[in-house]
Formats: sequence, C-alpha cells, structure tokens
Amino acid sequence: MANIKSAKKRIRVIRTKTLRNKMIKSGVKTAIKKVDAACEAKDVAAAKAALVAATAVIDKAKSKGVYHKNNASRKVSRLAKKVNKIA
Repeated sequence: MANIKSAKKRIRVIRTKTLRNKMIKSGVKTAIKKVDAACEAKDVAAAKAALVAATAVIDKAKSKGVYHKNNASRKVSRLAKKVNKIA
C-alpha cells in the first residue's frame, strides 16, 4: 500500500479512470451485440441503424483514448462487413 501522498492520489485517479473506461467499453460491447442480434435476425433496416449507432459509440471511445484508432477501425470494419453480408 502506498504511503506517499502523491502515490495515494494516483491510486484514486487510476481507479476513477478505470471505472470510466469500463463504462465506455461496456457501451461499445452493447452496441456491437445489437448489430449482431439484428444480423442474426436478418433485419437489414435494424442492422443498418444499429451499425450507425455502434460506429458513433466506437468513434467516441476512440476519441477519448479508450481504444486505439486501429482497434476502433477494425471493429467498425467487421461490423460493416457483417451488415453488408445480409443486405
């Protein structure tokens, strides 16, 4: 356990940032699951709408530094490929 005041503060700050990152990643996973569910149901309109929403959520996560730009691009690309396959 940390004894120095600055180290204690770092622990608090990291805990806060970790919770924030978990919330953002959870939102991305939920958006991806919605796209997957629409693709499984072969619902093209819902899949396209979910893809637009998921892309926005992933891009926001990328801009906040939660995901690397290549990781975010890969996620969007895979989702778009999946939606285009059923369209």
